[in-house]
Amino acid sequence: MSAIPRAPLILGLAGLIPFVWGAVTVLLPDLASWTARTLGGRFAGPYVMLFYGAVILSFMSGVLWGFAARLEGAQASTGYALSVIPALWAFFMTGGGPTGSAISLIAGFIGILGLDWLFWRHGAAPEWWMSLRLALTAVVVTCLTIGVFF
Repeated sequence: MSAIPRAPLILGLAGLIPFVWGAVTVLLPDLASWTARTLGGRFAGPYVMLFYGAVILSFMSGVLWGFAARLEGAQASTGYALSVIPALWAFFMTGGGPTGSAISLIAGFIGILGLDWLFWRHGAAPEWWMSLRLALTAVVVTCLTIGVFF
């Protein structure tokens, strides 16, 4: 795996902000109260992580769709079919309460690593892709776990 280019790294790290903010507001109830009063309840605690997590899984479907477009024949068809799984997962598996939704998102983010690897292995994703995805997923799963267990 090669070095992650600066722009994807910075944008990927910036994309972690809602997850990290959600985890911090779970751990610091006073900050959660301030956030709820100032920005609204959906920007604090598990709520920001759950809503944003569903959005990001859907976004990742689009990324994988783009990777599928780099493949040909049966591989492309399979890639397109696989690329919609994260969005469908987010749609069907969240909404059943904060704990169940967070656990489903954790499973979804871990599961998408398998799809990332598959596209990467077939040369549809950049060489550095797995380095970026592993790092970002570790932070996301940690934050969601804080939302579940704290």
